[in-house]
Amino acid sequence: MEEPAAASALEARGDLRSALPFLPVVLRGGALFWPPAAQESLRALALGPDVSRVASGDVLADALTDLRLALALPALPPRAADGLALFFDDLLSRAQARGWFSEVVPNLARLLLRLPTLLEDHYAKAGHGASGLRVMASQDAGVVLLSQELVAALLTCALFCLFPTAGRAQACLPTINFDGLFAPLIHNARQSQEQKVRCLVHYFERVTDSMPTGLVSFERKVLPRRAFSDGVPYPDIHAWVASSAPLCQFT
Repeated sequence: MEEPAAASALEARGDLRSALPFLPVVLRGGALFWPPAAQESLRALALGPDVSRVASGDVLADALTDLRLALALPALPPRAADGLALFFDDLLSRAQARGWFSEVVPNLARLLLRLPTLLEDHYAKAGHGASGLRVMASQDAGVVLLSQELVAALLTCALFCLFPTAGRAQACLPTINFDGLFAPLIHNARQSQEQKVRCLVHYFERVTDSMPTGLVSFERKVLPRRAFSDGVPYPDIHAWVASSAPLCQFT
């Protein structure tokens, strides 16, 4: 009797419902799942290059396109695919690339296979939506509390470009997939983009080597748009523009 109640509780969560259109998993029967084709692709990646054949940047780009198609997303943009191939096949050392494809990619795939469970655990611990992952409307204040493992899984979705993008602009959500980070590597004369990608790659190497166990909180505080709210006066936009008050000292 408890399992149906837990399932219906998950389906009834407003925070999950607000975030679900922007997540790559689906809610069915009161539980979160990867679509079957995507799950099979992730399982193959998790078994390493001997099974997945993903041992280079260009093959990784093909694998990510297959994953995206399994999620009913369009193929990886050509410039992003070229950027992936350039970075992992030419810019990384051969030793680092071998380690990435033999260890990091399989571990990231295993982490993604845990994403539905991580999300379910997150919402189970979030109480009545007080700290659950959600899309907050304008002028909504609140806190989101995530485990570092869930953060790593969500960032891996971004690395693999698995987040749905439909409706993000209408919801005023920023770009999240990393295709926009790899595409500029092509013809990037200043190498600044390469260093950004190297920094992110190092993060994934670290978390797959030793997953952190802490929590990360994100809090939004807002100033009401009205000059008065609950009897408290707030400056309007004209007051802010005309203000000559100095900023606080930074230490």
